[in-house]
Amino acid sequence: MGPEIPLPLPADFKSTEVFVESLLHFGTTSTLLKILCGGVHILDFFTRSPDVYETVFPERWRQWFKSRNIMDILDFLLREDLNNVPQNDASIHSSNFSICNQWRGSSPPPQDLVEYVRSVRKHCLSRDFPSEGVEGRTTELEIARHVTIGMKQKKIHEVANFARYIDRLVADIEASQEQYISHLVDFGSGQNYLGRALSTSPYSRSIIAIESREHNIQGARDKDVLAKIADKPKIFRNKKEYRTSSVLTRSEEKRARILDNSSVSVENPYASSDATSLTDDVAADSSCSYDTPSKIHKQGNMTYVEHSIKDGNLIPVLEQVFDAPEARSNTSLLTLSLHSCGNLLHHGLRTILNPEVSAVALVGCCYNLMTERLGLPSFKLPGLQLRSKHPRVEKTSSARDPHGFPMSQRLVDYQSDGMTEPGVRLNITARMMAVQAPANWTMEDSEMFFTRHFYRAVLQRIFMDYGVVAPPETNETGGTQPVIIGSLRKVCYSSFTAYVRGAIEKLTGPNSPSPSFRTIVAEKLRSDILTEEAINEYEKQFALRKHDLAVSWSLMAFSAGVIESMIVVDRWIWLVEQDVVEKAWVEPVFDYKESPRNLVVVGIKKRNFS
Repeated sequence: MGPEIPLPLPADFKSTEVFVESLLHFGTTSTLLKILCGGVHILDFFTRSPDVYETVFPERWRQWFKSRNIMDILDFLLREDLNNVPQNDASIHSSNFSICNQWRGSSPPPQDLVEYVRSVRKHCLSRDFPSEGVEGRTTELEIARHVTIGMKQKKIHEVANFARYIDRLVADIEASQEQYISHLVDFGSGQNYLGRALSTSPYSRSIIAIESREHNIQGARDKDVLAKIADKPKIFRNKKEYRTSSVLTRSEEKRARILDNSSVSVENPYASSDATSLTDDVAADSSCSYDTPSKIHKQGNMTYVEHSIKDGNLIPVLEQVFDAPEARSNTSLLTLSLHSCGNLLHHGLRTILNPEVSAVALVGCCYNLMTERLGLPSFKLPGLQLRSKHPRVEKTSSARDPHGFPMSQRLVDYQSDGMTEPGVRLNITARMMAVQAPANWTMEDSEMFFTRHFYRAVLQRIFMDYGVVAPPETNETGGTQPVIIGSLRKVCYSSFTAYVRGAIEKLTGPNSPSPSFRTIVAEKLRSDILTEEAINEYEKQFALRKHDLAVSWSLMAFSAGVIESMIVVDRWIWLVEQDVVEKAWVEPVFDYKESPRNLVVVGIKKRNFS
């Protein structure tokens, strides 16, 4: 049961322990890795002197990058066989490279750059799917077409492969543990795409779908109806009174709606007792006030439970699903989740400590939404003052959330040479970079988001020059004040002028960060002060630097593969540390090209553990 080696190791390693130790050492001691993953932010790219690009990368690297287009650089970082790259120990300014010593028609990359790329690659978990010894991938046709309602191609691929994986895992557990898995518990079920697939043929599993948002539960129930795996809910009214009445309020209508998707119907309390003419109507949203305080919605072999997940304790959920403690004690559960955001995966893993849970299998995502257990990183980079904090998580980071990263005691206690205090720490910039997928970037995709990053970085320079934000040297974080703009209308990305005007319009609108900030922006960036000519001049001034920004972002995203490895390995180590766990492993469960967050973390409880 499970792969022979518990982690999908890169080719350089055969031993799990050797890989983990090397990963932690590299992740906590590489200065360049720490700079690229948490030490710099795209906002400060054009606001510093000397600038970020010149500060971070040595001149020989910059000169080599200058001669290469961004797709060549991505190929070098991600795909090129480094053993076939000619060595370049000479100065980059030298032109004495023979044709046989060239890389793609020009000088080869500097040797220390090659070694850095090699070090990053060797510490990134393998994402190949299917893994060695694992059966081939599932096609979307193995999910009934009616079950795929509402799914895009990416979601179909994820659900089809993960549902098949879970079904096989359950069969393996039942065969090896001689213990029947009675229910699958979907943590954060959302629209319940995965649960819908697992509850229908060919799997026909019993699902407990836990979701904190009522509108998601209602959306899932509506899709159950559209997929024809649940009956259309009914409500009975006196037709004559219903048509003539104009005084029913929304809350009264809600109370008249059926409580669940079962075949049981309830009478409208506002209908006449001698009603003889009835009509059907589909129940509306699940935000209604249910007569039962549990807010539990049952249909067939699927049970929806509205519950805000704050830890791994399943008692509040199971008390709603099972009427008696005896029934609960006879259950054997497997907790699963497809793309649990942030700490939700941590809560899902901790459910294995519940007596009723026999196994867990969860795929995480949105690492930027995790909190920090140990606080923000405190490393100081020699000779550099770079951004090391982020206001959006400073409060939660200082709170030292016990549910945050790292989970495992090993990473809490870890201290390599050069670390001033024990514990592996990340910040939001590092965790946000870890959800990038540079291996999937196309030329078109790259041009689009490099342009957006370029626009945002130049706008920050405008903010600084016009006094909207203070220069970096006045800010203890080492960067300018972060101004959150968020998404803009598509038309705002048609040109730099449109982007600047759209951003200013949003910042001076009702959703501005604060009234005082709204006033500052409105006064200092009026169109008669920041003219169209001035905006165009900024774009021209920094246009040649767009390539530098693209190179930096590519290296940041590439390097952050190490950060994702540390996050995933931490979760696996936590399982290994638990006395109740017999076996734990990590493996890819669908294609990285379709869905980059493709690693499942699995834990199997010891049989009859007490």
